[in-house]
Amino acid sequence: MSASELVAAVRKLLDVDSEDFESKARAEAEQLKEEVKAGTFDNSEALVGLEIELYAVDSRTDALRRMPRQLLGLIGFEKELGLHNAEMQTTPLPLTSYGLDAQEKEIQAHIAPAQEKTNAEKIQLVADGIWTVPPTGETAAAYLTDSVEEDGVRIATNMSDAVRYHTMANTDYPSACKLDAPHVSLDAETVMPESLITSIQPHYQVSHAPDLPIYFQYALRVAAPLLALGVNSPFFPPDLYDDAPDDEIVANAEMENRVNIFESVLNPPGDAPEEPKVRFPPEFETIEETIDDIASDTCIIPREVEETDRFDDSFRHLRHKHGSYWRWVRPVFDGSSRSAANARIEFRPLPAQPTVRDCVAFEAVFAGLMESLTRREHPVRNLDWEQAEENFYAAASDGLQADLTWITTDGEETTAVDEICGECFEYARDGLELRGLSTDEARRYIRPLRERLDRRTTPARWKHDHVKRSIRDNVPLGEAIWGMQAEYIRNQRETLVEGCFTDWL
Repeated sequence: MSASELVAAVRKLLDVDSEDFESKARAEAEQLKEEVKAGTFDNSEALVGLEIELYAVDSRTDALRRMPRQLLGLIGFEKELGLHNAEMQTTPLPLTSYGLDAQEKEIQAHIAPAQEKTNAEKIQLVADGIWTVPPTGETAAAYLTDSVEEDGVRIATNMSDAVRYHTMANTDYPSACKLDAPHVSLDAETVMPESLITSIQPHYQVSHAPDLPIYFQYALRVAAPLLALGVNSPFFPPDLYDDAPDDEIVANAEMENRVNIFESVLNPPGDAPEEPKVRFPPEFETIEETIDDIASDTCIIPREVEETDRFDDSFRHLRHKHGSYWRWVRPVFDGSSRSAANARIEFRPLPAQPTVRDCVAFEAVFAGLMESLTRREHPVRNLDWEQAEENFYAAASDGLQADLTWITTDGEETTAVDEICGECFEYARDGLELRGLSTDEARRYIRPLRERLDRRTTPARWKHDHVKRSIRDNVPLGEAIWGMQAEYIRNQRETLVEGCFTDWL
């Protein structure tokens, strides 16, 4: 799409009647409630799925690379926010030993040939929480902020040509479009700084849609321990840091800056009247409250949504609103046909992981927890919402060293991370066994995360220790971060498809 065509498409979106759009979305929300009540979104068994984001680097220099659009299509990946991004989604499958095995094989079958094709272009696909080496000859600041204005429309130079991404910078919703993290501050005119980060997003489909709020409450309580195990973005590209001593920057590094980045770029400034869209979500007592929360959320980009032959087109405006319902855990209602209609939980706190096996481990553990905690009526559901929220941001800051609070199976409060994560693993195992996995099969999926706990080493801690050692040896911060990144990419080259993060240790 040419720049002029992109500008025209953005202008067309900006001309949509927002009041008419909101009216349609509210009506569709009532229709959705009736369909849920009628059992349309119920299913006989739980299904799981996974979204995985990667970014491209030069295989010779580790510098960020823009992914050629033709190559992106050739390898079967979808475009994401930045020109360097690539995304894939697995086919939703039953939560069984066969389903989880097929999920792992599907990702491997997708990534392995993609690597072969990209390697021919001297490009390596990297699964990582945040990139730190900008394109050759460019700074990260320039890459993230470069934009042009044409006919009153702001267009980010290094952003994919998806119209909705560019429209975000031109609507009335006041996204701050800035980075705000320890020793990092960057102002932009588009949401392009969000393209620093990549994620994985497990999905868990509930069998009885009206029960989704119960599963959702448990998902909020396990968000912190799972994030603490998965943190993977402690450092920014070096040129983004303010002028501060290297050892101070390292000491103040947060383990999961992805949380900071997503919130500070897309949310309004703190003094704005609009509610933040990226946040730890509220909990709901009923499925109607869940749907109402989506319907009442601010829509950044109202649009005329064309009807197709999909079943969920009957609430297509509400589905469009959901696209910018950026909660760290969020409910999803969709289905291409009436028989495929489903209600599920999309678990969004996790950054991209070092290997396929690590990704599937999180998918399996999250799904196992949703199965077991609900069936066993685990008392952690009684943990105050405010404490669950506090746990979440503590985990983002400090990973496994965070001060977390949990209610054990005996109803006792604990702050011991071994006990908290240990219970998560035991209930995940139980949940997977309830779905027919053997004990050995369940433990195989859990083991990569249990070993992280036993070794007190997450990907973020591995990165942080690497840079900290270099700083102690008087290596400048930029060289220390890029040296760490080079080793990360080198290790992943051998382990992404078939290995595990703990193979690096």
